[in-house]
Amino acid sequence: QVKLEESGGGSVQAGGSLRISCAVFGSVFGSECIGWFRETPGKEREYVAVRYDGPGETWYADFVKGRFTISRARNLTVYLQMDKLAPEDTAMYYCAADWGTMTAEQALQSGAFFYWGQGTRVTISS
Repeated sequence: QVKLEESGGGSVQAGGSLRISCAVFGSVFGSECIGWFRETPGKEREYVAVRYDGPGETWYADFVKGRFTISRARNLTVYLQMDKLAPEDTAMYYCAADWGTMTAEQALQSGAFFYWGQGTRVTISS
């Protein structure tokens, strides 16, 4: 059984930094694909950053390139370091994971992921 638990959200001023975490409990056979998505009211859940062990790829949405970094620690926790935060980064951030074969296009779609955390809220004030 797989469980994902996010933590580390909070409120910061624009220009600041936050690091959110996703503790991963359990796994499924296959290449791990794990990432961060975010959601705001009235908008579809969008991908922020995804790392896929199989092909050794990492992808970032254009709006976070150069500001956010996804990483994975030896203790299986996945982090999203967020720098130069802006008010438009305010959202509920979700960790998602799946194991197996995905195309690059699929890996950036929330519908391709079976396992989700409960989310952690990030609020950026101007």
